[in-house]
Amino acid sequence: MPSLLKRLAVPALLIALAACGRHETPPPASFKGTDISGASFGGDFSLTAHNGERKSLSDFKGKAVALFFGYTHCPDVCPTTMLEYAAVTKSLGRDAQKLQVLFVTVDPERDTREVLAGYVPHFDPAFLGMTGSRAQVDEVMSRFRIVAQRVAVPGGGYSVDHSAGSYLFDPEGRLRVYEPYATPSASLTHDIRELLR
Repeated sequence: MPSLLKRLAVPALLIALAACGRHETPPPASFKGTDISGASFGGDFSLTAHNGERKSLSDFKGKAVALFFGYTHCPDVCPTTMLEYAAVTKSLGRDAQKLQVLFVTVDPERDTREVLAGYVPHFDPAFLGMTGSRAQVDEVMSRFRIVAQRVAVPGGGYSVDHSAGSYLFDPEGRLRVYEPYATPSASLTHDIRELLR
C-alpha cells in the first residue's frame, strides 16, 4: 500500500507544481463598484448605432465595455454620467482605445439615429449611441433589468424616469461590475483598469 501511495503522490505533486507555473486565472479584482461577476442576467444584444451600423455587444470583445441606458432629453442623470465617462477616457490615456462606451436609449421614439448622432459624440467621438424599435429596446432593457417610465411634464411632452446605473464588461464580454449613478470618474477609471489588467 505505501508504494501505491507513493506512485499516486508523485503525479499529484507534478500536477500541482505545473498548476503553480500557469497563471490562466487572473487574480480576483478589487472593484469600487458592485462586483456582479457571474450574474445570470444580461447577455448579448444587437441594436443600430448612431453611425448607421448594426452593432452587437459581442462585436466589442477584446475591449472593456461600459453600458449605460439613458435618453437625450434627460436633464441631469444622463449628461452627468456621460461626462464622467468622458473624464474616464482622458484618465486612461492610451488605454482609452481599449474601452467602448455604449449609450442605449430608453426613448427610441424621440432618440432616432440622427438625434443620437448629434448627442453622444459630443461627450467623446468614440462613444456610440444605440437605438432600435420600441420592441427591440424593451427587450434589451428587460435583459439588463432596466426600468423606464414616461412622466408627463407641464405644457406637454414627457420626461422618462429610468434606472440610472451603468454596467461594465471585461474584454472577454463578461458582465462584471454595476456602477451606481454618481460614481466619480476616478472610481470608474479604477474599475476599468482592473478589467483591463
